[in-house]
Amino acid sequence: MCGRFTLRSPGRIKFDAKRQIPPPLFVPRFNIAPSQDVLTVMSDGGARALVPARWGLIPSWSQEPKGIINARSETLNEKPSFSESFERRRCLIPADGFYEWKKSRKSKQPYYFQMKDEEPFYFAGIWDEWRGGDELITSCTIITTTPNELLETIHDRMPVILPAQAQDAWLCSDTQPGELLSFLNPFPATAMKSYPVSQQVNHAQAEDSQLVEAIELSEAGTNLTLF
Repeated sequence: MCGRFTLRSPGRIKFDAKRQIPPPLFVPRFNIAPSQDVLTVMSDGGARALVPARWGLIPSWSQEPKGIINARSETLNEKPSFSESFERRRCLIPADGFYEWKKSRKSKQPYYFQMKDEEPFYFAGIWDEWRGGDELITSCTIITTTPNELLETIHDRMPVILPAQAQDAWLCSDTQPGELLSFLNPFPATAMKSYPVSQQVNHAQAEDSQLVEAIELSEAGTNLTLF
């Protein structure tokens, strides 16, 4: 799964159509958590538009605004919660890193994953709109797949990261389901790196640059000090 991610350099996101973005979303963020608003890239007449959305997909037919933060790639076109959005409402979710937790008998140790060149990338996402009375919520979810070699020792799932050559096709309404499904593979481990970070990231309210700094672990696998 993907339960937290970062977007430290939002100004490096590539998009065309300009929309008004709330200032709190266009600042460096080091601990983006479920139910928070995130930036998404959607298709707007063939252009890439930057659109805020709540992280946690709320299907339009849902009786209550309860969000689903991840969608498994293997069942995207089968589950009612996701199938229509997968067919009609796809988006890119910009990030430059994400966290996963390695379980042990005593605790869960967070690790930070990013590209080796530390460049931003895009998760594959889907979105929907939910209305309750006068309230309209645009929401999204991150698609997950099986882990690559870097992730598999930490977790049994990883977010789908779309390579550059697949991004426009993912947003295009004419792309066929078979081609879309072919994009939902583990991103190459050789292009990524990871290291353990402080357990402060476990707290959703924590938000500062120290969260992404590497730490040393004791032989028992517990936090020691920052490098």
